[in-house]
Amino acid sequence: MRSVSTTLALSAFLAATAFSAAAAARDQQNKHAHDFLIYVTVFTDQGFSLPGAQVRVRRTSEKKWRWDSISDARGEFAIRVPEGDQYEMIIQAKGFQPLTREIDAREGNRDDFYVQMVPLPKGKPK
Repeated sequence: MRSVSTTLALSAFLAATAFSAAAAARDQQNKHAHDFLIYVTVFTDQGFSLPGAQVRVRRTSEKKWRWDSISDARGEFAIRVPEGDQYEMIIQAKGFQPLTREIDAREGNRDDFYVQMVPLPKGKPK
């Protein structure tokens, strides 16, 4: 009789654990359901990918930069921001002029950019 109650208790515990794990996975999946994806590929003036470019994003109504990233070996990066707002993005890389873009995240759920950086004039290292 004791083994039956132990088995029932263990079964109930395992069922509750499995249910909570499934709920946690569902919550994690829905966590980014209302994000806007900013996807950028950065190129040099010669058309080669530009790794190591620093990217910062903020709401146009704010002064503080809230999101940042660095382009990978293929010159790519992606940043998730909340939907329904307007954003400003600045891309900076050594030897190139900073590049600014406006992003409207009020419509759609993704914006793809392909940017070609302009080199600094000769004699002005950065």
